Amino acid sequence: MTRILLIGYMGAGKTTLGRALAQALDLQFIDLDQYIEERFRKTISQIFSEKGEEEFRLIEQRMLHEVAEFENVVISTGGGTPCFFDNIDYMNAQGLTVYLQVPLERLYTRLSIARNKRPLIKDKNDEELRRFIAEQTAKRHPYYSKATHTFASDKLEDKSQIALSVEAFRQQFNL
Repeated sequence: MTRILLIGYMGAGKTTLGRALAQALDLQFIDLDQYIEERFRKTISQIFSEKGEEEFRLIEQRMLHEVAEFENVVISTGGGTPCFFDNIDYMNAQGLTVYLQVPLERLYTRLSIARNKRPLIKDKNDEELRRFIAEQTAKRHPYYSKATHTFASDKLEDKSQIALSVEAFRQQFNL
């Protein structure tokens, strides 16, 4: 039985690496945010605006507990998932928890390109975005660092880098 939970800040590559890794290992892939959206038939942004962050985090926790019981799965969590309740401890008890680490400048590059798709950052100028990323990653680091392992996910910019990262992940974790 294999259960891999990927954590890290938005733009760290949880979905990109997770999907490729699941395919290479012949495992199911679950993006927790997409799972929530499908279950509630609403976007994360809609849930946030209708119910508020506190209610969203309770929903997220319930859905995490649901998918973390699945077997032979790679789960990409939301960037904030490990930072609430006992989520990181629960994830560590459920399987291989891997913090995807990315240098701040690489996060900035990735997020500035995808800015319009991410409600938390879409209205920020370049300097505000840099500051926001630095503040948020510093705030979340104590939670992310509780993962059982770390993996550098700074090379996911094209298909060949993704393939090399999948192979490096497999070697690092004997998969």
